[in-house]
Amino acid sequence: MVLRNKVYTHSMPERTSKKKPRDINQLAASIVDEATRDEPDVVPMQPEKNPAAVALGRLGGLKGGKARAEKLTPEKRSEIAKKAAAKRWGGGAMKLRPVNLND
Repeated sequence: MVLRNKVYTHSMPERTSKKKPRDINQLAASIVDEATRDEPDVVPMQPEKNPAAVALGRLGGLKGGKARAEKLTPEKRSEIAKKAAAKRWGGGAMKLRPVNLND
């Protein structure tokens, strides 16, 4: 049985930040240089959105909830509401108990 050494072809990644100097004067100078440099920080640009797609998405969002509510039966709507309340307020399924208003 022959054992071979593995050869790694990639190198270690570069540091993302520069190492700070140990001398207090050099550190102060590097902080001032960094704070007063003229180059603006790079801000990533967001891609422009297609106005037609935005309009269609907004149109669907505006009518989506109402259309879904109209399609649901009262029983299904009640089941969804109970499940949401149980998740929101903790515990398992909510247990309903009768309330006597005369006491």
